[in-house]
Amino acid sequence: MTTKVTDFAVVQDTFFRYIRDIVYATMITVDRRNRPRARVLLPVWEVVDGRPVGWLAAYRTPVKTAHLARNPHTTYSYWSPRQNAVHIDSVSTWAEDAASRRHAWELYVAGGPSGVGYDPVRYWRGGVADPEYHVLRIDPWRVQLVRGSDLRSTLWQPGEAG
Repeated sequence: MTTKVTDFAVVQDTFFRYIRDIVYATMITVDRRNRPRARVLLPVWEVVDGRPVGWLAAYRTPVKTAHLARNPHTTYSYWSPRQNAVHIDSVSTWAEDAASRRHAWELYVAGGPSGVGYDPVRYWRGGVADPEYHVLRIDPWRVQLVRGSDLRSTLWQPGEAG
């Protein structure tokens, strides 16, 4: 059974609790032949104007860059052995401005949510200005939370309640 909601505040606490518990997400992009490609990464999250926004510090690899240039639609999926899951359908775009890069860096250091993140200097010794440090902004258009104890699901999608 799936419950649909349009107000992210209804699912926000569960969203952050599951992400704090699971930490790592599988990011899925599609290639030029529409084949999926998965990789495990660690995005950080916040709520801006009542909507979830994710940030992903990443190396700008040729494969990821090509996939996102062709199709910025991505899915981030979290799963725990207790069967709790979060599926985030989104649009991911490179955030190249200095303010976004610094904001994401600070969110990784502070934790987004608390307990999720790391000190990015471990990977980018030059700090925010390191030429290898890049950031993806993740703008979800649908979030599904699945509770493992009974497989009940809550689906957030703005503007579409059911």
